[in-house]
Amino acid sequence: MHHEVPQFEFMGLWFNGANMLMITVASLIVFLIAVLSTRKLAMKPTGMQNFFEWVMDFVKGIINSTMDWKEGGRFHILGITLIMYVFVSNMLGLPFAIVVDEKLWWKSPTADPIITLTLAVMVLALSHYYGVKLKGVKGYAEGFFSPMKFLFPLKIIEEFANTLTLGLRLYGNIYAGELLLSLLATGLAHQGIAGTIAAIPLTLVWQGFSVFVGTIQAYIFTMLTMVYLAHKVSHDH
Repeated sequence: MHHEVPQFEFMGLWFNGANMLMITVASLIVFLIAVLSTRKLAMKPTGMQNFFEWVMDFVKGIINSTMDWKEGGRFHILGITLIMYVFVSNMLGLPFAIVVDEKLWWKSPTADPIITLTLAVMVLALSHYYGVKLKGVKGYAEGFFSPMKFLFPLKIIEEFANTLTLGLRLYGNIYAGELLLSLLATGLAHQGIAGTIAAIPLTLVWQGFSVFVGTIQAYIFTMLTMVYLAHKVSHDH
């Protein structure tokens, strides 16, 4: 359901309190997972270390499917950070939402287009930075005129389209999932005891589906990030 955005002003600028809170929570959770997983490293991994090594291998597989490891190895930590951060962010709003004075404070940060588009801009900016760093200005610029010079305008449009689709795809899927959960929880519950009973299994089923969607979206976001980076840094693209 629609709720007001908790905003506050600081030095003439307006800030979204919910976004700041949820970004911080997601970052802390990812940081804690990383610390707990690597706190007691062992040759035979168990528990959290085993999980973290699986994530590392999974991201390495994503990179190897998009570019040569010689070029892509430097993006390994970036990929691990992205997939974990986006996954955690996607999950935060599924168990519950916290509304205080008609203002929504607890939600998935990725259910806000500002957050997802900011992530997309950061990813595309990184791809341009590494394109120039690894290929040089000349080699990087030549990519916009390859394979034919008249494709240059389309290449510029593609850069903007990639940013929008990368950010809005993530936002749309997560926001739609949370919106339907909210409708199920409030709409059916207002129908009395029968509505509440009917809402419970439907909500649980949709939450399970939302976990699946959130996981897939974290994978897609990381995969597309590596694809965009590969296009800029690989010499065979």
